[in-house]
Amino acid sequence: MSSIDVCFSPELLHLYDLKGKAVVAVDILRATSTMVTAFANGAADIIPVMQLDECLQYATQGCLTAAERDGVKAEGFDLGNSPFAYMNGHIKGRTIAITTTNGTRAIRMSEAAEEIIVGAFLNLQAVADHLIALGLDVIVVCAGWKGKFNLEDTLFAGALAAKLQDKFTFENDATLASLYLYQAAKADLVTFLRQSSHVQRLENLETNKDIAFCMKHDVYNTLPVWKKDRLVDLHAAPTLA
Repeated sequence: MSSIDVCFSPELLHLYDLKGKAVVAVDILRATSTMVTAFANGAADIIPVMQLDECLQYATQGCLTAAERDGVKAEGFDLGNSPFAYMNGHIKGRTIAITTTNGTRAIRMSEAAEEIIVGAFLNLQAVADHLIALGLDVIVVCAGWKGKFNLEDTLFAGALAAKLQDKFTFENDATLASLYLYQAAKADLVTFLRQSSHVQRLENLETNKDIAFCMKHDVYNTLPVWKKDRLVDLHAAPTLA
């Protein structure tokens, strides 16, 4: 039976052997939620990068550029990190280069894995179904906040563990703790997260609408996965599987 484990921060990835495993990279507030939304609204592919200057260079290749630092859209870029900015139709068929404080880092630091999947509450069931079909051991890599633990990504890990618990073993106590936390919070995730550090940061930036949206379950069936040097939606491009 395959196993599921949870890495609470990319800073802890050195403790994990990613070879032959599936990584679910998650940054609920808001990078991976935004990526899932972008694909649902027709983005062709997404190139996650770690640095602002590297991201900006993709504009010369005809890409849209998106950047966030400390919760705020970076100056000089087409898009920020709010999922609502990707819903007006202008990204359809476009390649988006994106860099964020935490989420893109979690993706790029997981490149040794057999498969990298971008997860959010917005595509939770699609992620779970794919992992069951894939049959690999799973590591949920929480983006956290600047290398530290955060609550919202851990809640996603618990929600995924709840979906997989009958078919996957729990590798260690991190998965069990995530599951118990999600069970305690699932009746009202937004209220549960209200005192969390990142929600407080975002509320100070007047992003309450983003927070509520990112907590919704199974809004989309999109499945972003890493292919060569970028993310594609596996459900939109089955020939790339």
